Amino acid sequence: MSSVLSMVEKKLAALPVSVQMQLPGGETVGASNPEMKLIVKDRATLVNFATGQAGNLGEDYVEGRFVVEGSMRNLMKIAAAILDQNPVDAAKGNWLTALIRHLVSIRRHSTTRDAEQIQFHYDLSDEFYALWLDPRRVYSCAYFREPDMTLAQAQEAKLDHICRKLDLKSGERFLDIGAGWGGLLLWAAENYGVDATGITLSKNQHAHVNRLIEEKGLSGRVRMNLLDYRDLDESRPYDKIASVGMFEHVGRAQLEEYFAKLRRLLAPGGLIMNHGITAGGVYNAEVGAGMGRFIEKYIFPGGELTHISNELAKIALSGLEDVDVENLRPHYARTLWHWSDTLEANLDAARKTLKPGEQGDKSLRAYRIYLAGCALGFEQGWIALHQVLLKHKATGRHDELDYPADEAYPWRRDYIYR
Repeated sequence: MSSVLSMVEKKLAALPVSVQMQLPGGETVGASNPEMKLIVKDRATLVNFATGQAGNLGEDYVEGRFVVEGSMRNLMKIAAAILDQNPVDAAKGNWLTALIRHLVSIRRHSTTRDAEQIQFHYDLSDEFYALWLDPRRVYSCAYFREPDMTLAQAQEAKLDHICRKLDLKSGERFLDIGAGWGGLLLWAAENYGVDATGITLSKNQHAHVNRLIEEKGLSGRVRMNLLDYRDLDESRPYDKIASVGMFEHVGRAQLEEYFAKLRRLLAPGGLIMNHGITAGGVYNAEVGAGMGRFIEKYIFPGGELTHISNELAKIALSGLEDVDVENLRPHYARTLWHWSDTLEANLDAARKTLKPGEQGDKSLRAYRIYLAGCALGFEQGWIALHQVLLKHKATGRHDELDYPADEAYPWRRDYIYR
């Protein structure tokens, strides 16, 4: 124990934030006038701190094995400082490692398991999410077109950014896969006049969006279905398709078929926007130092990340062509800090929206760590956010320069920004 305590004291002295730690026996080490205080109740937590296992420390916090007195922003500075190695550094592994990962991914993503995993996360409590999301409840990376935008303004800018990239036109058939609480679906219908279909596996979101459709008088032109993307009807292809914050739930083993399904759903000359979180490392499917395991256990069961290079490879293999790729990583860091700061300012109200007792308290502690931890991850480049605009693979036409009617993507990007 003395060696562990020595490592703890050494780490405390090197932190960018002054910290005092109360040990399980009641004695204290670290700063005498600290910016933060950590009250440790379990000796295993000291080992996790000493060895830089940030994800394990997150679990310790959720399970009540230590208490934090101070801000989440400072706690994340501590988490980054105690790491012994970059959490995206991962060995490539051999063929057996790759096979095991592939088989695990297949097992985790049946239609039944995916529905259960989505409902575990998104059906936690609509009132809880409403406390810290923007009024439209857009639960994905915002787009800060101007640095002084509010979160609500940046989310509307993101919705419009996607619609502009898709070059949406009135009367087009638009599909939103994983439509959430309906932000993009309704924005596209109200501002671009499309005939819009959304799907989700969340029962809460399905009910919420259908209420909004009725209230806004959009029945007949907008619909929200409780449906798995694999069950979408391919007989009437869509002109434009968006998938926002959904492909992280697909599983690495299913990515090629996922993009092939999107291709079959896309009409000739149509466009697809795939917007999703990608891995910072080429080979890792999750963030290391236990952080990926934390998210799997408490937040997103079944979530799997992949590097943008692998995403583009699966896109090509599926018969689609990438025509525009944009990394919004810093935008997501700012978005997450907005969410985290808002939750921190409303902890008492948030607690009342969750199940009473220890289960609700655990959920709240998990989300406090999750939001701040993800903000840190995007800041550090451990994870990224890519928007990839897709179309059917080129057919070898000689008149693409003339932008014929069946070639929906212009040669220049100025149409997005004008």
